[in-house]
Amino acid sequence: MTDLTKPTLSKRTNPDKVRKAAQHPKRPGLGCKAEPGTFVPVVDRNKCEAKGDCVEVCPYDVFDVAPISEPDFRAMSFLGRMRVRFHGMKTAYTPNSDRCLACGLCVVACPERAINLVEVAAGSNMTTRR
Repeated sequence: MTDLTKPTLSKRTNPDKVRKAAQHPKRPGLGCKAEPGTFVPVVDRNKCEAKGDCVEVCPYDVFDVAPISEPDFRAMSFLGRMRVRFHGMKTAYTPNSDRCLACGLCVVACPERAINLVEVAAGSNMTTRR
């Protein structure tokens, strides 16, 4: 079993982008010190251009860029649908959001500012951190 408290540099991780994001002065989150599943990254599909920077900086393989699902596409605004069409009908998804340790690298690496960290607390409403 993988130790989720230790970052992994998979083939998808770009060390240069990780270093740049780690030095960002407005990087949110808890510096990879949150318990797995305490925070989840939420992607605003109306802003996402599927460039994959989130995939390249996440040390926990939380993200994937994939074809947008029909329900997600229908839920988008008109401009969001135009954007996703222009960018190949793809968007970022978080299939492994339970691995997130709130390092905030994805938030500052996303050129469209389409990602927020949301705190998931038992018995309370979600709280957004940017």
